[in-house]
Amino acid sequence: MKRKVALVAHDAKKLDMVEWARFNYGTLKDQCELWGTNTTGNLVKDEVGLEVNLLLSGPKGGDSQLGAMICEKRVDIVVFFWDPLSVQPHDVDVKALLRLAVLYDVPIACNRSTADYLISSPLFEETKTPQVPQIA
Repeated sequence: MKRKVALVAHDAKKLDMVEWARFNYGTLKDQCELWGTNTTGNLVKDEVGLEVNLLLSGPKGGDSQLGAMICEKRVDIVVFFWDPLSVQPHDVDVKALLRLAVLYDVPIACNRSTADYLISSPLFEETKTPQVPQIA
């Protein structure tokens, strides 16, 4: 079973995402079903040659689509290279996405170091069904 991995990057971090995907090409190609917000996903497709299922652009609803996928247990890992120094017009969606990943216990890497740890972990190859938290 392939890991469902979501790829998201703010404008200032898109090159970092492309470089990370290129470095991890073999693992991403062989072991993952990739999903990405539109611009990030297209960059990874065009620059790295990986197949990426596309969502809308982040500011146009892609972050919300990904949040829904997390709630529906359709994502195993999120790699979200966000830019903490730039104001984002859709900051509310970004915070919601981060909150949902934590709430539903979905690993989320917000920088390259964490993404490298996740993808190289022996746990990456284990099958894990996300647990839906009980909300009172």
